Amino acid sequence: MTYNDFNVFCRKLPATTHVIQWDDSDVLKVGGKVFAIGGLEKTNKPAYTFKTSESDFLFLSDQPGYRPAPYLASRGMKWIQQYDAPDSEDDELLYYLKESHRIVSLGLSKTKQKELRLNQD
Repeated sequence: MTYNDFNVFCRKLPATTHVIQWDDSDVLKVGGKVFAIGGLEKTNKPAYTFKTSESDFLFLSDQPGYRPAPYLASRGMKWIQQYDAPDSEDDELLYYLKESHRIVSLGLSKTKQKELRLNQD
């Protein structure tokens, strides 16, 4: 997935905002809470960071091209970074980005969720 594709996809998720933070990283938020981060590796290749469930964190930690997210995972948070996965992993990345958005949005207050029209099923 290209860096541009990542940004376009994430920005289309409901109630998403985008800011540049932390050494020129693209930071995507829902309700003011981070759900995805895009940045460049030292090799100038894109790296995408996202929040996961505990089971997905355990699964992805052992997969090629994925690792516990630097800084975040070392503090006990369930964040993964995709840093060197083949293009065939794009569909999986899209799934995990949507799931990260959902997980983070569910952590918002009910009032904030209603205000943003999230999780109103």
